[in-house]
Amino acid sequence: MTHILIRIILREWLRMKGIPLYLPCMVLPPLLCYLLFTTLMSAGLPTKLPCGIVGMDGSATSRQIAHRLEAFQHTAITAHYPSVAEAGEAMRRGEIYAFYYLPEQLEAQALAGRQPTVSFYLNYAYLVAGSLLYKDMRTLSELTDGAIVQSTLYAHGLTPWQTTPILQPIVLETHPLHNPWLNYSVYLNNTLLPGVLSLVIMLVTVYSIGTEVKGRSTHRWLRMANGRIGLALLGKLLPQTGIFLTMALAYNGWLYGWLHFPLYSGPLPMLAASALLVLASQGLGVFLFATVPWMRMAMSIASLWGVVSFSISGFTFPAMAMSPALQTLNSLFPLRHYYLIYSNEALNGYPLVHSLGAYAALLLFALLPLPFLGRLKRALLSHKYME
Repeated sequence: MTHILIRIILREWLRMKGIPLYLPCMVLPPLLCYLLFTTLMSAGLPTKLPCGIVGMDGSATSRQIAHRLEAFQHTAITAHYPSVAEAGEAMRRGEIYAFYYLPEQLEAQALAGRQPTVSFYLNYAYLVAGSLLYKDMRTLSELTDGAIVQSTLYAHGLTPWQTTPILQPIVLETHPLHNPWLNYSVYLNNTLLPGVLSLVIMLVTVYSIGTEVKGRSTHRWLRMANGRIGLALLGKLLPQTGIFLTMALAYNGWLYGWLHFPLYSGPLPMLAASALLVLASQGLGVFLFATVPWMRMAMSIASLWGVVSFSISGFTFPAMAMSPALQTLNSLFPLRHYYLIYSNEALNGYPLVHSLGAYAALLLFALLPLPFLGRLKRALLSHKYME
């Protein structure tokens, strides 16, 4: 059996070398995505996003508000506009992401206790930029309100010691856990990179089996394994597994070794999760071809499955906020279970027992093709490639 397995492995390796796009598609897209995504988010968090000011007051208070807004980390005042209409047009053209509106007689009304209204407008078509600027402008509005109240209290003869408990009766301290830098790259790339690799694995797995049908070589492939589909499949997938495990090791080394992303559990839990993700993605690819034994259709389903996993796995939108139906469906995606392991182990450093269910789910995906091997063998022997 070992001799037969080695022959099939060598056959698959020669096929991989003989098809020009085979090996490059297994290596280049993941590597390019590793570099692209981590370089794209190398700053961790966007800073100095262009904004505008519509200042209708011209008072010292208005100028002070503009200077304070400029001091925020994420905000850069790039233009002053004479009207809301012109600022809105600039935002529609994409020149600014938001603008702050200061009405006429702002200072006079504030000192007279008439509660003037300041407004800010955001372009939430850019979710990250809109969210960050909303936080800055909302904070500025609250600080401005406190500054005006402070000036009023001083005018009535109160000392700073007397005004502080009135303005801030409760002092808040915020300490973000495990990612204190609020680094978007830490949040996203730890799941984006394995997600891209998982997508490539599913596509290559389906393609490698489909090319046997397309090249009318399924009978010869199965004869080499003495008709044993499990042995034939093992010999075909082992060379790919070795390459994909190397790619998984590469992104782990890149994220945790070179970029020093948080890894509170140590490397072994994440290396085990990455290896299981590789096997789970291969198992899902074999399952898809066994149930839909047409290469084009199976590859389309694999593409859809891989792309949807980015949204449904929970690292961009919390799974607990999804509808109950989607919370049930997200268990059908290997990336969801990998994300749970990452958040439990690497990001939070929980004991391994909290992730055993996710590890078991990935193992089940890897073993998923076993009940369908007979169906796969019949499909390989009977189906013909359709142009």
